[in-house]
Amino acid sequence: MTFPAQPDAGSPRRVCPQCGSELAVSLLACPSCAALVHAERLKALAAEAAQAERDGKLESCAETWSNMLALLPRGTVQHARISQMLAEAQQRLPPKGESEPATRPKSSGKKKSGLAVALGAVGVLLLKFKWALVLLLGKGKLLLFGLLKAKTFLSMALALGVYAAAWGWKFAAGLIVSIYVHEMGHVAWLRRYGIAATAPMFIPGVGAFVRLRQSPRSPAEDARVGMAGPLWGLGAALGFLGVGLAVPWRSWIAIASVGAWINMFNLLPVWQLDGGRAWNALNRRQRGWACAALWGLAFLAGDGLYFLIAAAGSLRAAGGKAPKQGDRGALTMYVALAAILTLVMHIARSIVPMGMP
Repeated sequence: MTFPAQPDAGSPRRVCPQCGSELAVSLLACPSCAALVHAERLKALAAEAAQAERDGKLESCAETWSNMLALLPRGTVQHARISQMLAEAQQRLPPKGESEPATRPKSSGKKKSGLAVALGAVGVLLLKFKWALVLLLGKGKLLLFGLLKAKTFLSMALALGVYAAAWGWKFAAGLIVSIYVHEMGHVAWLRRYGIAATAPMFIPGVGAFVRLRQSPRSPAEDARVGMAGPLWGLGAALGFLGVGLAVPWRSWIAIASVGAWINMFNLLPVWQLDGGRAWNALNRRQRGWACAALWGLAFLAGDGLYFLIAAAGSLRAAGGKAPKQGDRGALTMYVALAAILTLVMHIARSIVPMGMP
């Protein structure tokens, strides 16, 4: 058994901001809750490094990554990831004796039209993220189905341009892939039931949708068609998370986190959202079980979205029409999706906290 070292009389007393445990001066992580002691400083340094990289100041970027390493415990995931980023930044530094350009050269050509830029960005999207199309489904032809439709392609390009203006084209491309895969999940399940549907159409700032040419034959079919979107969206989020754990680009992790959040939002048991379709197949008792699971996840996640979903579920469980014969499979799939999406978000946010670039 070991005991914590007693602080020196002249040393300032430090406590963990997360759990309140007393910390030795030399510690970089809390021994009780594993929280990083310098978490706020690390966030600020990460922002400085990202800005320096955007400005083309590679030496400053590398120096900032090096400063972050000194604040991270060795052997942790964060230390390993920052070490990779530092090594990558150092490889891009110009040879000694050569100075970095003060400013990036301006393009002398004419400005490209918005349509040409959008179409070019979609081409880059397909090249950069083609792994997602292959990873999620062995039937690659189905995922290419929407991309061969002019309306889908053009609406995707428009949405990509809007998102790229707000967050940059790389993050925007990942977000577009996540949304597209979600919608193609609906299309796949509709085809499974012999129901014709349109290819996805994107609406910037809202998401995307597919239009059914006929209705599902039963609440059970409707529930599975609805949950197929979050199911495929979960696959996309897991793919981005897996790649993000293997490469030093944090935006992969951010895309996984946001993608999981969007798919969780779609599980809201209201209106025509995917969760609303799933709940139409649940009887009163099953809705009560689903509510219990949602409230448990809400308190575990601490995210306002979960409390909104749980509250909406409670209202539907207490009132409104419910079938006498419930669908146990729909209940199991709904709760499992919510739980795994929560886990993906938790892992992603533990690596790239909200607010970090």
